[in-house]
Amino acid sequence: MQNLLSFDQAPPISAPLRFFLTAPLFAMLAGVLLLYSGPELFASRWMPATLALTHLFTAGFLLQVMLGALQQLLPVVVGANIAQPLRVATWVHASISFGALCLTAAFLTYAPWLFGCAAALLAAGVLVFLAAAARAMRGIVANNPTILGLQLALLGLGVTVLSGALLALALGLQWDIPLLQLTDLHLGWGLMAWSCSVLAAVGFVAVPMFQLTPEYPPRFARAFVPTALGCVLLWTASDLAGWAAASTLFAAATVAAAGTYCLVTLHLLRNSKRAKNDATHRFWRYAMLSGTLACALWLVAQFVDGLGQWPHWPMLFGVLLVLGGFASVTLGMLYKIVPFLVWLHLQNQGSGRVLAPNMKKVLPQVQIDRQMRAHFVAYALLLLSVIWPAWCVYPAGLALIASNAWLLRNLLYAMGVYRRHGAAIQAAASAADA
Repeated sequence: MQNLLSFDQAPPISAPLRFFLTAPLFAMLAGVLLLYSGPELFASRWMPATLALTHLFTAGFLLQVMLGALQQLLPVVVGANIAQPLRVATWVHASISFGALCLTAAFLTYAPWLFGCAAALLAAGVLVFLAAAARAMRGIVANNPTILGLQLALLGLGVTVLSGALLALALGLQWDIPLLQLTDLHLGWGLMAWSCSVLAAVGFVAVPMFQLTPEYPPRFARAFVPTALGCVLLWTASDLAGWAAASTLFAAATVAAAGTYCLVTLHLLRNSKRAKNDATHRFWRYAMLSGTLACALWLVAQFVDGLGQWPHWPMLFGVLLVLGGFASVTLGMLYKIVPFLVWLHLQNQGSGRVLAPNMKKVLPQVQIDRQMRAHFVAYALLLLSVIWPAWCVYPAGLALIASNAWLLRNLLYAMGVYRRHGAAIQAAASAADA
């Protein structure tokens, strides 16, 4: 699928990078929240601090990276050029950043006005992005799994944000609606119809290209995202209709579909032609392992009473899926996207007068490896915190802050390389014109 790519349509580098540089700050805030709340955070999935922590990762860290990546991928992979990309990026970035902060504060304080601000800001930011993306993709035929997958994933994002805004308004205004039911559906749309779908759509290109694996099986690639979205739709309809057995069946099918994607990707990664597996390969591999374990845990909990009655299994599921799965694979993609963006824009600016630095020099592998190890230490400690919160929650908070501070440091290092070589290109151009 490499022939899909059109690098001359890339937007200005500042459009995606503002999202990437903000994401680690939200993860660091999550570490601070762990230190502030302590072991009580793991008493229940419904604790205010637990809900705040969850949304620091999902509405903060993950949404920032995914929308930033789509700013780059829609023009390059789909050929969908977003009009006025800097203006769109500025608005979307500001809206979702302040919205995620308001939502975190709302869960911690339960101030009605904060829930209202969070709903308005997050919905406004995402809807502007969806409108810009829909306009850019108008007339583009979904003739391959990546384009179709991205289109359906954006639909999933819209439902996720609108259902989340409804829940936030209901909490703030104390509306009498089935909050627990809608929360589970919001979770399903967010994790499967949006996050897993966009990951799969990007992975159909990124895994074979960057990890040197075989292509995904064509039938699987064409069918995965439509099947996943169909399962979520059937789950939603049966749950809202009160059909308990059908709701459980379709929810299980949704989770099984996600587990299948993880297993197929693991199989491809085992057949990689790389002579030496780097950090990005390990991020992908451990993310798929974590995702598989999360899906297996969910399925067993539904049908085995002993595990299903353990009150902490939903939090274990969340850590496995969000931090071990989505956050890990997001880091793996960041460490490919950012050096490539720096190289691509410097190559275009240089026009042969000044050569762009090799991508391995944009971000040294040793720094990526160190941040990777810090990330997995934080992940392991957060898993242990679910079981032994009194012993592990404070080391987990510190490790989370450290690993994401290291991530921010790495991204800023890459930006320093971009600025220095950009200055050299300008100097060479001035000398040539003199």
